[in-house]
Amino acid sequence: MKIRMYTDGGARGNPGPAAVGVLICNEQDEILLEDAELIGETTNNVAEYQALLAGMKRAKDLGATEIACFLDSELVVRQLNGEYKLKNYTLQKLFDEVRKRETNFSGGISYMHLKREEDRIRRADQLVNHALNQALRKAKRL
Repeated sequence: MKIRMYTDGGARGNPGPAAVGVLICNEQDEILLEDAELIGETTNNVAEYQALLAGMKRAKDLGATEIACFLDSELVVRQLNGEYKLKNYTLQKLFDEVRKRETNFSGGISYMHLKREEDRIRRADQLVNHALNQALRKAKRL
């Protein structure tokens, strides 16, 4: 099964409280799954990689064999496409984990950059912000 996956990760404060958003669609771009989760305190770049990894796990669970990944992080896309070198140890570990998970998809995996204004990326961003806003409201009640 071929899917289209839109992911976003964000941190408030960079580093700060962070969350990931995942939107998985079929080939016709119909939504199959939406998900968001808090990932603790980290940077925006780490959150972007964590979002991609979360999406890859969910895609595998759905039975995907081929993924077109869309991210608004030009850095992550260029690193994964071999255009930028990795200089950060933490990002290198996440990059290596992505490479390991790629083997789960026999049909292959591609990484493309989309501007954050694109509808599906904007929806992934909304998922991130919703998770962060919920956590903030919950923390204020405590």
